[in-house]
Amino acid sequence: MKTHLISLAVALTIGVVSHVALAAEIVSATLEVKGMTCASCPLTVKQLLKKQPGVTEASVDYKLQIAQIKFDPDKTQPERLAKAVTDIGFPTNVKK
Repeated sequence: MKTHLISLAVALTIGVVSHVALAAEIVSATLEVKGMTCASCPLTVKQLLKKQPGVTEASVDYKLQIAQIKFDPDKTQPERLAKAVTDIGFPTNVKK
């Protein structure tokens, strides 16, 4: 019985470690967002970005005209997010 419990503990530990190793790394990027002309524009951009698959965080700075995003690169890419923002009327590029 003791041997089975040890085997089970080892199997569970290995399973957990394997599961953690498979989790995607979250990366960040900055988007240059043009055309924000009022205080509600950044809210609109932020709401859109946060709804995109893979986006874990988004913040938008009206004065600097940028959006900073954190995302899962297995689910989206900055270029796709920039296109989504452009499509709602704010010309956007990925900042290099």
